[in-house]
This record gives sequence, structure tokens and C-alpha cells, in this order.
Amino acid sequence: MGSVKRKSIENPNEEYDNNPPHPHPEKQQKKLGSNGFSNLPQEPVTCVHDVSYPPDGYIHPPNLSQKDSKPAKEFPFTLDPFQAEAIKCLQNAESVMVSAHTSAGKTVVALYAIAMSLQNKQRVIYTSPIKALSNQKYREFKEEFSDVGLMTGDVTIDPNASCLVMTTEIWRSMQYRGSEVTREVAWVIFDEVHYMRDRERGVVWEESIVMAPKNSRFVFLSATVPNAKEFADWVAKVHQQPCHIVYTDYRPTPLQHYIFPSGGNGLYLVVDEKGKFREDSFQKALNALVPPGDGVKKRENGKWQKGLVVGKAGEDSDIFKMVKMIIQRQYDPVICFSFSKRECEFLAMQMAKMDLNNEDEKMNIETIFWSAMDMLSDDDKKLPQVSNMLPLLKRGIGVHHSGLLPILKEVIEILFQEGLIKCLFATETFSIGLNMPAKTVVFTNVRKFDGDKFRWISSGEYIQMSGRAGRRGIDERGICILMVDEKLEPSTAKLMLKGGADSLNSAFHLSYNMLLNQMRSEDGDPVNLLRNSFYQFQADRAIPDLEKEAKALEEERDSIILEEEDSLENYYSLLQQFKSLKKDVRDIVLSPKYCLPFLQPGRLVSIQLINVVDNLPSLSIKDDVTWGVIINFERVKSLSEDNANKKPEDASYTVDILTRCIVRKDEVGKRTIKIVHLKDPGEPAVISLPLTQIDSLSSVRLVIPKDLLPLEARENTLKKVSEVLSRFAKDGLPQLDPEDDIKVQSSSYRKAVRRIEALENLFEKHEIAKSPLIEQKLKLLHTKKEITAKIKSIKRTMRSSSALAFKDELKARKRVLRRLGYTTSDDVVELKGKVASEISSADELTLTELMFNGVLKDIKVEEMISLLSCFVWQEKLQDAQKPRDELELLFIQLQDTARRVAKVQLECKVQIDVENFVSSFRPDIMVAVFAWAKGSRFYEIMEITQVFEGSLIRAIRRLEEVLQQLIQAAKSIGETELEAKFEDAVTKIKRDIVFAASLYL
Repeated sequence: MGSVKRKSIENPNEEYDNNPPHPHPEKQQKKLGSNGFSNLPQEPVTCVHDVSYPPDGYIHPPNLSQKDSKPAKEFPFTLDPFQAEAIKCLQNAESVMVSAHTSAGKTVVALYAIAMSLQNKQRVIYTSPIKALSNQKYREFKEEFSDVGLMTGDVTIDPNASCLVMTTEIWRSMQYRGSEVTREVAWVIFDEVHYMRDRERGVVWEESIVMAPKNSRFVFLSATVPNAKEFADWVAKVHQQPCHIVYTDYRPTPLQHYIFPSGGNGLYLVVDEKGKFREDSFQKALNALVPPGDGVKKRENGKWQKGLVVGKAGEDSDIFKMVKMIIQRQYDPVICFSFSKRECEFLAMQMAKMDLNNEDEKMNIETIFWSAMDMLSDDDKKLPQVSNMLPLLKRGIGVHHSGLLPILKEVIEILFQEGLIKCLFATETFSIGLNMPAKTVVFTNVRKFDGDKFRWISSGEYIQMSGRAGRRGIDERGICILMVDEKLEPSTAKLMLKGGADSLNSAFHLSYNMLLNQMRSEDGDPVNLLRNSFYQFQADRAIPDLEKEAKALEEERDSIILEEEDSLENYYSLLQQFKSLKKDVRDIVLSPKYCLPFLQPGRLVSIQLINVVDNLPSLSIKDDVTWGVIINFERVKSLSEDNANKKPEDASYTVDILTRCIVRKDEVGKRTIKIVHLKDPGEPAVISLPLTQIDSLSSVRLVIPKDLLPLEARENTLKKVSEVLSRFAKDGLPQLDPEDDIKVQSSSYRKAVRRIEALENLFEKHEIAKSPLIEQKLKLLHTKKEITAKIKSIKRTMRSSSALAFKDELKARKRVLRRLGYTTSDDVVELKGKVASEISSADELTLTELMFNGVLKDIKVEEMISLLSCFVWQEKLQDAQKPRDELELLFIQLQDTARRVAKVQLECKVQIDVENFVSSFRPDIMVAVFAWAKGSRFYEIMEITQVFEGSLIRAIRRLEEVLQQLIQAAKSIGETELEAKFEDAVTKIKRDIVFAASLYL
């Protein structure tokens, strides 16, 4: 596709050599050539190229453009259109965001940006979200360019190189420290920029993009995000430079999605390679589901083991049948995703009788494995995780999760890339970062625990993980298989398989470290950072749409014109009072305390009909009710309460009632039940209703048949009800008297009844009561009131959006810093503030308070290391070992300090749950870390803790990171004694397997 000359709208004299943007990129997909691989079906590849300009216009510096010089790098294959488009932007010295699927080839753009910077003798920074990915990228770039350095917090190699690979956290702290490097950077590459939506760490990306040097250009590499244009608009506004978007939904290898029903033994194709959802095949798959039988092992909490029939071990298990079928059909290599580390290992153990490798492959694996393990000590080589893994690997089966020793994880990655592992059981972290595709991806589970509850995986998560299926240039198509063990609603499945990627939304939040660093830096200003944040940009962006919505609603409200509106208002207000009093009376009479003895089978009850269609309350004095017969009632058990200790009158109850209903099924099979009048068409059904939906209890009871399953029995019972109603048609069905029969003794009941009687008199005399069409007029008035309430709510949202986001929280947090002595009233950073500004890997306030309380000074180095472990351990352990006396006393001191810090925050109006904050410091690994600091071997520590090896290593490495920050903090305030103590602590923990070098370095 040839480039198009066009004039910039803002600067008519300035020419651009770009493709003209389209106002709606999602609607305009340019067909731009083919993928350059001859052995794949040649389908046209589409990509969208758009560009965002700064709002105030932009003049391109003429000396930056590279388009006439020799290409900085040639590639040995034909570039995909999206790669070619993105490289064109780089040659034009303009920032670009490349949004494409995993394995589409985004790294090509990063390689070109690095080659171009090195050719022009400029400095380039490459940032990635995780250290492991940084190590892998360093190795890849080093082989290609040689002038490459690495900085991850764990490792620093050649920090003066022209191309520096680092984690985003390191890049942010370099900017805060005003490092020399930041002034020389021409290009910054942000890999996996969709990480910005991460709840915990996303803010780091936002800060480092806002603070990036003003003259630098950017390459953003992202998974597909539907709002890429919005992100580019933000970058263009903050950095006053154009930012291009190159977006493609193209997958080099098309995917087929299958379902494997639990207990079944076949695959059902539910989405074909053209993206068509096959409804009939999906229904067949669900019908083939075998419910878990008696032999199925239950989880400890009584729930079925998620994801597969696990009662049957080994060859009978679903996972064994599945992998066997994949191998027979030559669909390997396969990655089986599971959402728990324990389950990954459990599933791999089901493969005991499967051998996927020949003798040569087994020898290769052993050679690679032991040459990697050679760097470990003899003791560490005997670790159960090391010795148990090799037999598994030799059979071509691997496990990959964050609980593995880092060195084992890397060996497994290398073996997988070499094709020596045919079946890998991995957690979702394997789908982030390095391009390690397989032919097939299996989801052993479609539900995951997100720290709060079990939920279905989102379409965005599904896209990320399924993107690992299909190797470019090798497989004609990738295979995705979902193992389903529960009745999955078709709508849920469709959303998961066919839904779009998750939007890139800001996860911005304030931290004390950020505020202090902003106050310390020369041109730093927290308000400026907030104003330029993506969060603020998204809030501002919503305002025009909100304005439009409010205007439309105002027009709708003004078009409702009512005669005698004042009189109608008065009547409406009396009606609302009347309804409210009637509800109070009903709630008292039908509270379990009084009504339980009267909920006998056969009693006739009136039920409130809720007008679902209009969602309108009944706008007459008489409620819209129908009748039914009580069949049974039962107490509602709540998970959050101890029902055993509840009094009967405090619990909630539901009542089973036979009445007439209309039962509908929507297109995705979801049932909705609507109660109707007995005379209306419908079917007799027994439905469970909360007590609150019953309107009154009749004194009439019928004899009802024991078996209500036959339709005839239910129909005959409702016929009897209708007969009773027609017999009492004149005076109405007799009801139980609240005071005489139900024995209600309550002063508030009597007071409410008196007020109802007074209101009934007012209604009779009201001037508008006899007005024709009063119901319709009241409905119109109600609609008008609802619209007015909606307008108010929208205007409230607009006011809070147009004000600076976090403005109140910023004030509150500054108040905390002043109160605790971190800053002066003029926002000048004090000694304590200097310390806290250096700490970004742990809770900065609590740690600084401990340092200034003298706690860290007065204890032994090993005890201090053990205490600091509470700041870096996040996982929850069920039966963690309790720390012994002196360590427990230290932990109590930590809790007291944390409680004091939290209470100060609460007093200063920062929203915080004090006890939650205190319990976020966990003592689970204090004993293990104490033993490590004392010099114990790693295998000895693993005998005294139930923590996964990899998790403990990660915690000790983070602990070393915190200690390095404390060394800097102590140095900045001249505390030489503490500085020496922290350095001694680093020496004590930094050894052996915990700090074994990465195989990628």
C-alpha cells in the first residue's frame, strides 16, 4: 500500500507522510496485503492505521525523520502489513502503539526501534512488566545487537549500554532520581503496556509515561485493546506529539475452539476457524456432560473439585483421556492451563503412565537439565522439587507455575522451546510475555478464584491464553479445548469464546511514595501528575457524552406537560406516604416473630404483583395482588452468618406457594417466571417467594393433595381457590386480624394504622381523586420524577469528573504526611519523608515508622530480616507455623505500628479499613526466613515450611530489594550504623539457590 500525502488539520503548511486516519478505526479496516508464509492459506490480512494529534497542533522537527536514509534493519521474511505500517511511523520519528494478538509479531517493531536508535547513536530503553521477561529479552537483544545492558533490581549488567532492558519499576525510579540516562533517551519501548490496567502495579506505567522525557518518542506494544485510540489520544495530549495506532485483529494461525464435556469422551467444535459459533454442537457438548458421581473427591469446603473428574486417578481421569487423544491426533505440543499451582502438579501426576519421548530425547533432556543444575550446590540438587521433576520431564511432561524454583522454571521453558516437552501444565502467568506457542491449548477449568470468589474467566483472559495456540509457519490452525464440568450457560460461553478483549482502563491510585517523590523532584508536582493521568483523561472524556445524555433527558422531561400539576403532586406525595405506611404495617404483621405459626400448608395468601415491564409502583390506593396457596416454608441459610445461633425471628424465610405463572425461556435458555392473575393464561406452578412479597394471610385454608407433581393436581387446586374467591367476591376474602388472630402487640403498628386511616379520609376528599384518567396522569408524573432524579445523578457525576480526580484523597494523604512528620506545612520533605520516598517495594509508612522507633536498630540482624519478611509475603497460608516468642513479640510491635499508622490515616479522612491493613502483614514465613538468615541450607528450610519453593525464593528476593532500598534510605539521611546493618543483612540472605543466576543471562 503506498503512503498517502495529506495535510495536517492543525497545521495546513505541514505535510505528513502517513496514512490518513479514519474517525472510526473499528469501522475502517484497510486490506493490506498477505502474511508472507507460503505454507498457510493465503487470506487477506487487515490492519487499521490511525493517528492521534495533540490538541494544540504540532510541528514535526525536520531533522528527526529517517525515511530517506537506509533502513536500520532488514528482516529475512516479508513483513506483515501492521509491522510495515508501524515501522513507517518509526522512520518518521513518531510514536506508535501496536495493538495485536499474542504471537502476531509485535517484537519486530521493537527490534526496528532499537536498530534505528543504535544506528543514530541514540539511547533506547526497553521496559517489561516482569523480571523473567526482561532477562529473556536481554538475551534475545544481546545476540542481535551486542550493545545491550540489563537492570532489573536483581541484576545490573552494563548500565551504560546504548540499549537498556529494564522493568518498568526501575525506569520509574530512574526518572524520580533524575538519572543522567533519562536525559539521553530518544526512544522508550513499553512492552505489554496493557499491564497498565493491573490493579496493584498498573499505576507504575502511568507514572512513567507521564514523567517520561519530553523529547523522547515511544513504542507501545499491547495485546488487542478495543480503546487503543483513546490511549493514543492521551499520549498525544500529555507529550504534545502525534501518536499512531496500528491495530490488527489478525492471527497468523487461525484458531478452532472445542469443548470437552466432563465425563464424556469426545470433542465438540463450537467455534470454527472463521469465528462462527456453532449452537447445535455447543448444545450437544452440554448434553454429553456426565455429572460427578459418588467416587468423585470433593474439595475440603464441600465443593466439587473444579475442572475435571478427579475421583478417578491416572488413566481413567478426564485429563489423561484428553492428553492421550491430543497425542494420538498429533495435536501436540499442548499447554494445559490451570488456575492453581497445586492443581497443575496434581494433573501432571495423573500422567504417570504416559511417555511421550524417545530415548534420544530423554538423553537430551537429561543433558540440558543437569548442565543447568550444575550451578547449584550438591545439597540443593537433592531438593525434592529438583529430583521429582526430572523423571516427569524425561517423559515429555512439564509443570510451570510461580511456586517452582526459578531455575527449574527456566529449564522447563528452554525444554519446551526445544520441543522436548510435549505436554505442559501451566498457570496463566505462562501466557504473559515470551512467545512460546504450542499447537493446542487446553483449559482444564473455565472458572478461577480471583482472591474473592470463583468466577468464569473473562473473554480478555481467554483471548490472552488461547493466543498461545497455533505456531506460525508450522501449524495450519491452532486448537483450543475447554474442559467443562458444570452447566455452562450458552450466553456465558459465547461471551468467553466470542467476546472482545478487555478495555485498557486506568488503575491509577495514590501512594505516599509517589507523593513524596513528586514533592522532592525539581519540577515534580502531584497535582500535575494527577491532571495528566490517564485516569483523569478518561474521566474528562466522559463529560461530553454525559452532557449530551443530560440534555436529552431534560428535553424528554420538559415534553411531559400535566394539567393541575400542583394538585397532582400533592396527591402523589400522599400516595407515597400511604404506600410507605402500608409497607411498615405489612412488615410488622408478616415478620417471622408473628406469622410463622400461620404459614401452614393450604392457607390462602395474597401476593403482590410486581409490574416488571414498566418497573412502576402501583399508583392506586389498592395494591395489585393475586392469590395462591401455601405449600411449605423454610429458613434461608446464609453463608456469612452462623444460623445455629440465630433466633427464629431474626432469620430470613422463603414460602413455597402454588399460583399461576408464565414461564419463559430467552434465546440463551435463561428462565424467567412472572406471576399473573388466576384468570390470566399461564400454568399452575409452585414458586419460592420471600416473605416480603406476601401481601396478606387469609383465614381460609384448603385441603391440598399430597402429590402436586401432576399438572392436573395443581390445576384442580387453583380451581378450588377461584371457587372460594367467587364465593367471597362481594365482601372480599376474610383475612386474619393482626391484633385478634395474629396477636400483634406493637405500638408502632397501632400508630401506623391510625395514620393510614387518616390518609384514607384525605384521599376520599381530595379534589383530584375523581379526576378521569388519574392512573395515567400519576404514571406520567412518576416518569417525570424518575427522569429528574437521573438528570441529578448525571450532573453529580459530571461535577466529580470535571474536578481533579483524587483531589480530596490528595489533601487527606498530604495531611497524613504532615501529621506523621514526613513533610512540613509548606510541603517540604523532612528526614522521615526522605526515607519513605526511597521505599517502593513495601509499605513505606509502616517501615519508616519502625526505623524511626528504633525497633530495627535494637534487634539482631537475623531478627530484623525475619521481621521485614512480613512486608513482602502476600500469599495466605492455612496452617502457617507460628513464630517463636521473640519473633512473635517483634510481630506484635509491627502490628501496633501498622495500627497506629492506619488510625492516623483514618483520622485524616483517608479511606482505610484499619484491621484489614494490619492483617495484610503476615508472619507466615518469619521462621523460615530467620533460619535462612542464620545460615540454614535451603532443603532444611523447606522441611519446616509448607510454602512452595518458588514462592519463598520470590519473597526473599523481594526482601533483598527492600533492604537495598533501606540502604539507600539510610545513606540519604546519614545513618551509617543502620546502613551497615542493612548491608550485613543483604550479605546474610544473598546466597545459593535463592539468588542463582538466570539461565538467560
